[in-house]
Parts: sequence; C-alpha cells; structure tokens
Amino acid sequence: MTERRSSNQPGRLTILAIAVCLLAATLLARPAGAQEGIRESILTGFTQEIGPKKFVATLGLVGTPRSRLILLRHPDRVAIDLFDTVSALKQMSIEANPLVEGVREGLVAADRYRIVFALKQPGLPVASLDTKDGQSALKVTITATDASGFARAVASQDFGASIPPVTVPAAAPGAERVTIVLDPGHGGVDTGAVGRHGTLEKDINLQFARSLREALKHLPNVDVAMTRDDDSFVSLGQRSELARRSKAALFISLHADSIRYADIRGATVYTLSEKASDQLSREVAESENSSDRFVDPRWQDSQPEVFDILIELMRRETDSFSEHFAAGLVQEFGRHKVRLIRNPKRSAGFKVLVAPDVPSVLVELGYLSNIDDEQLLLDPSWREDTAAAIASAVSGYLGERGLAASAEPDKAEGG
Repeated sequence: MTERRSSNQPGRLTILAIAVCLLAATLLARPAGAQEGIRESILTGFTQEIGPKKFVATLGLVGTPRSRLILLRHPDRVAIDLFDTVSALKQMSIEANPLVEGVREGLVAADRYRIVFALKQPGLPVASLDTKDGQSALKVTITATDASGFARAVASQDFGASIPPVTVPAAAPGAERVTIVLDPGHGGVDTGAVGRHGTLEKDINLQFARSLREALKHLPNVDVAMTRDDDSFVSLGQRSELARRSKAALFISLHADSIRYADIRGATVYTLSEKASDQLSREVAESENSSDRFVDPRWQDSQPEVFDILIELMRRETDSFSEHFAAGLVQEFGRHKVRLIRNPKRSAGFKVLVAPDVPSVLVELGYLSNIDDEQLLLDPSWREDTAAAIASAVSGYLGERGLAASAEPDKAEGG
C-alpha cells in the first residue's frame, strides 16, 4: 500500500497574533472561577497520511489538552474536540484522497476548539494521544467502513469519553543543566520609571531579580544568569543576545513601569506579538522600547531592520512555549495571591523579547505610577512571595518540558 504524507506547518509569525487574540477571547469569555487550574494548549502542527482505505491525521500540540472524538451524520463527519486549546496554524487543507473530502476548524465554545473532517464515504476513527516533554501528538486514524457500521458507531458513542493521554517516558532528569536568564530592566543612565515617592524602576528591577535568582537556585539542574547585576546600562539588543548565547531555556524580563492611569495596579505578564493586544499593552511596550534612546545612534538606527528580521525568523514553537509559560505564570501568581491587573496575560511588540530561539516573557511586577504598588514593590516580604511564585511557575514549566526535575522552590533542599 502506498501512502502520501503532507503537512500544514505554521507560516509567518503574523499568525501568532491570531492565536494570542483567540487565547485572550477564550479567557475573557470563560467565567473567572473556571480559569483556575487551567493551562491552555496550543495547536502547532498538522500532518496527514493517505492510503487507499485510511486517512491518518496527526495534530502537534504544546501541552496536553482534554480531547474527544465525535461522529456526526447528515453528512457523515468525524470531529475532534480540543478543550482549552487555541490554534497557531494557518487554515488546514486536505490532499486529495478517497476517504476525507475536506476539513474545517474553529472555536465552537469558549473552552473548546473543534476540527471536523467531512467524509466522502463512511469511516471509523481510532485515536491515540502521546505526550512527552510538555508536548503532545494526537493521532486519529480513519478507516473505511460501510454505512451500517458507521450508523452503529454513531448510536453507541459516549460523548463524555475523553482520549486518554499516554506519557512517553522522558530522559532521566539531571542529565543536563538548563539556564534561566533574568533581565532586570533599565539601569545606568536609563532610570526607567520614577515612582510618586522617587523610587527608581531600575533599582526595583535589580532588587527583585536578585531575590528571584535566590529562589531559582533551589531548583535542581538550574543555573541562573542575569543581563546585569549592578547599576549599568545594557541595550535591549544585548539583553536578548545574552539569552541566545546562554542557550537559555527561558528569558524573564522584569519591570515596574509608570503609566498615565494612576488607578491601575497589579502584575502583568507579556509575550511578544506584532500587534499589541490592547491600548495599555501598546503604551507599555512603547515605554519599555524607548530604553534604546540611550544607545549609540548608529545601533539605534539599525534596530528596526534587525527587529523585523528576528520577528520573521522566530520559530513558532518558541512563541508557543512563551505563551505556555505565561499562562502557567499567571496561574501561579493567582495561587500565591499576587495581585494581578485585570486580564493579566497580554502581548505587544517588546524588542527585548525577540530572541528567535529562547522562550521569553516580560513581567510588569506592578506600576510605580500607583502609590499602593510602589509601596508593595519596596516590601521585602512581597518581593520574596512574588519571587517564589515565579520560581514555582519556572519549575512547573521545566518539568513539563522534561528539561529539569520539577520541585517546589520552598520545599527544595536548602529552602
């Protein structure tokens, strides 16, 4: 039997903006209480194998969503439901084959993404879900059958049944060490924001980065590097380049900006996108990106071109990992009772996040333009609790990807 394989892999980075917007829509539409304990998955790949009497679709995912198969009639269809999932794919397409006529996909509910295969003739699906290192492969094999066999399967299906995930054993933890790069924003001549009582953002960022470094040291097989460990100026390009040279598993940029809305307070987690998710995100990105006004003009003039090139080269899986960590970090902030801004997971065009091969997030710890936030940012107890929340999110993320042993920072040896 001859088979053909084809794939619909993600295209240009602009599609990621769609995934980010879909994710934001999902979170906004879901009741607040339903967000607890949920980690969104991202659909990143689709391949197909074609034979005379079968069709095999394999979906690549970051995360392991709850999923189910549904058979539909009039016309005959096979549907796959992926819960708490967004897609970073272009529109799917099906190669010519004797069994499947076409495919369509999209959100059918706030928490459910559906892929529907229209059948040319009756077919029975069998599904398997393999997961390893925080990624999953959902394989659906549709085999030709007769009309009566399809009708019996439709009548007997259990709509509540999920496809059980099978975990592929990961390599033993501890074989390799991983590096987390912390980026205390601003520094030197670039003071960053200034609080109502004269607090300098560059000092807040550095103090917090040092606290977070101590919390991360308790994680097994984890090394921590910092873009600066004193009051020195480092350009945005140099910061992201350090993450690349370190082959970092994660880049976390730390900030405490000042905005024109004095009543807005709380932490925010940002990922990279070409288009800001909202007006506030756009203003924050413009503020943070302005740090390069202190750079030699020759370098500053070259930045837009470099930025565009890096945007185009950034691997889709890297952005997916960034999104996945950001979602987990927001969850950990909630679990540790860290005050959050409304809709705390946002995106914008932050230059410091453009490393094409390093999952990256920017964390606004709070806003110095708010008096209450300014007091919190100066509180050592708050700093320790918030650092513990981030370290816990890092631990979970590394464990899911099989990059390092997962351990609660406050329970690790020496903690």
